[in-house]
Amino acid sequence: MSLLVLGLSHHTAPLSVIEELTEAGGSADAIAEAVLASAVASEVVVLTTCNRLEVYAEVSAFHSGVAAIGEALADAAGQAPQDLTEHLYVRYDDSAVAHAFTVACGLDSMAVGESQILAQMREALAVGQAEGRVGQSLNSLFQQALRVGKRAHSETDIDSHSVSLVQAGLERAAELLGPAQGLRVSVVGAGGMSGLAAANASRTGVAALTIVNRTPERAERLAAATAGVARPWSELADVLADSDVVIACTGALGHVISGADLAASAVARAGRPQVVVDLALPRDVQPEAEWGTAVPSAHILDLEALGRLLEGRADAQQVSKVHELVTGEVAAYLTRRMENAVAPTVAALRSRAAQVVAAEMDRLDQRLPALDEETRAEVSLAVHRIVEKLLHTPTRRVKEYAMEGAGPDYAAALRELFDLEPKDVANVATPPRMVGS
Repeated sequence: MSLLVLGLSHHTAPLSVIEELTEAGGSADAIAEAVLASAVASEVVVLTTCNRLEVYAEVSAFHSGVAAIGEALADAAGQAPQDLTEHLYVRYDDSAVAHAFTVACGLDSMAVGESQILAQMREALAVGQAEGRVGQSLNSLFQQALRVGKRAHSETDIDSHSVSLVQAGLERAAELLGPAQGLRVSVVGAGGMSGLAAANASRTGVAALTIVNRTPERAERLAAATAGVARPWSELADVLADSDVVIACTGALGHVISGADLAASAVARAGRPQVVVDLALPRDVQPEAEWGTAVPSAHILDLEALGRLLEGRADAQQVSKVHELVTGEVAAYLTRRMENAVAPTVAALRSRAAQVVAAEMDRLDQRLPALDEETRAEVSLAVHRIVEKLLHTPTRRVKEYAMEGAGPDYAAALRELFDLEPKDVANVATPPRMVGS
């Protein structure tokens, strides 16, 4: 079995393609179930964020694994597999591990260095575990990726030098409308991203902050935490008209702000310019191409536009430090993985040796029942030492070969030479002690 990652992100696909994969409710579950149903994968985790959808799978074969995941993604997007292929990237085995760690550190994010990806990866793992789709391989990968991501944020300054999507939107709004301190800002939604948006706006010192959400209690809690004012969903049209900047991130499956809404807002604002930052995927704001009537005063910043604003803004020195950390962590992880791959064979070999020693000591007891305890202990110790010396070289060599990538072949040779049954290798986790029995 090997690790395979297949996905698409803002690096490879337009927002509309990623949106097609995420806008249908339950698409991540459907993708995971379809991949498992193919029988080529034994474990699956689907990671979805505002700018990516990736499938992590433990597969028995590379080509059939790529085909199964690609077909599942195409079905979810309602496209033919060949139409989606140009947007997909593939990472396999070692490079898949490196990709997972890079994603966890925020190096592959639209806002380089952002830490929200850690919560999203943790949630993806939790869903996979709850649904029984995660085994030892993906659990180990994601747990270590989360640890690496935490290291990146605690041991480097990538956080302090990164610019968030919200920050980029507010900075652009200030360029178009004037200083933030004179702007009236509204946040539509009250989830995790909305909380970040409201907190960012509050820290910037905007003139007024309004929170609108379908659940009034959530809007009130967020407003209280960010010195804002909560207003009911029924007043959304009035809130739009009152706001210089609108930040939308509801997580709804359909558009919550239409072109007609923004046209009405423009009339109420007497044509004064307005910036609308759409952080949601699927999009909360109807795309301009669908409006039918132009609204010149409305400046829409969706994820693609924000991505363009963020290009080249990451601190090169901090990014380099995180890359070095990732490189070291990947090497250490692969070393442990290769050692673990041959460990069951080593354990089974030592278990077989312990069984042989025990059988011979039982035979000695039957043939020499009057043997005193001290003499028996000396004989037992001598036999154990002989076995240890005989096993030392093959067990050391299999670990050395594992580091060179030839461990599985050498382990297979040991299983054949010592007639170790597959069930013996599968059932023995740690080698028994050879001394003191």
